[in-house]
Amino acid sequence: MELTIIQIITIWAIPLLFAITLHEVAHGWVASWFGDPTAKFLGRLSVNPIKHVDPIGTILVPILMLLYSNFIFGWAKPVPVDPRNLRNPRRDMALVALAGPLSNLLMAFFWGLIAKMGMLSMDAGNTWLGIPLSQMGMAGIMINVVLAVLNIIPVPPLDGGKIFASLLPPRMAYQLSVIEPYSFFILIFLIISGVLNKVMGPIVLLLANVIKIVFQLV
Repeated sequence: MELTIIQIITIWAIPLLFAITLHEVAHGWVASWFGDPTAKFLGRLSVNPIKHVDPIGTILVPILMLLYSNFIFGWAKPVPVDPRNLRNPRRDMALVALAGPLSNLLMAFFWGLIAKMGMLSMDAGNTWLGIPLSQMGMAGIMINVVLAVLNIIPVPPLDGGKIFASLLPPRMAYQLSVIEPYSFFILIFLIISGVLNKVMGPIVLLLANVIKIVFQLV
């Protein structure tokens, strides 16, 4: 069954929307757990995607990448965190940052289950449901694994940069934060040069294959 462009966009859009929304909710929830209610007071602990949508990062960039490349990612409006409210700011900020990539790994396993359900539906003859479901599940695995690995790169303002900064002495952490205004250009350079693909590719494939093996998708 050949899918239309609308079906293809839907298959990728739903997992992406949940991936970036729940990623931000995870940051806010862990921050609230450690004493910072900022995200909670602003209503950002909601799973309602509308509260987290960034018109460019959540809609425009993913659609353009889906149409013109075989690589897709996006971002939502960052959940605000005030380190001054945390009980142990340096340690807790690392855990708040780590919550995002971990949420994506958990979602990757969830979409692995969805893909398995789709394949079982196809085996039962329900291709009208099984094909979109299995493809959405496979897309969800890849999107979430890519976001998890991308965000763990130790470049601010990515989560990995915040984790790395919390492990460094204060002066070195400050020096790392100085490059934050240029981080977008650094990432673009890494993508264009192919360095990012060489670094991320093997890790992404390894994690994706582990999930596929767990759910017998290969």
